[in-house]
Amino acid sequence: MHPRRKARVGVLCGLYAAAIVNEDPVKILNDIYARESYDKTSKKFMHSLFMEAISQVDICDELINRHLKNWEFSRIALLDKQIMRMAITEMLFINDVPPKVAMSEAIEIAKEYSTAESSSFVNGILDAIYKESKLEKTTQAKAS
Repeated sequence: MHPRRKARVGVLCGLYAAAIVNEDPVKILNDIYARESYDKTSKKFMHSLFMEAISQVDICDELINRHLKNWEFSRIALLDKQIMRMAITEMLFINDVPPKVAMSEAIEIAKEYSTAESSSFVNGILDAIYKESKLEKTTQAKAS
């Protein structure tokens, strides 16, 4: 597994844990580090993505909810929510990789760790958010 994919899976595990237990995020992240071997660069990326995803959860959830069609936010599987939150955070708040890469990684992680339908669901929501953010950036650039 590529180190970045491994790091994202680690972040996903941490986000899932953070959603179900009331524990200090730093402790959760340290527990994730202790379970697998990560290089220094991966740990730095994981820390940034994990902490940012936790701090941006409300924005991510609002974006997900805005793009749901004939579905309720409360019905989305927790794992799928965490995959999308992680990807949205990486797309919008971490300028480390192109948004399309973050989307592709989320889709692949959904294929491997969630249900058969999850990857297409995740893809649809993330693609809509990506298009919306791209349109907003274009509009802002034209206004400047």
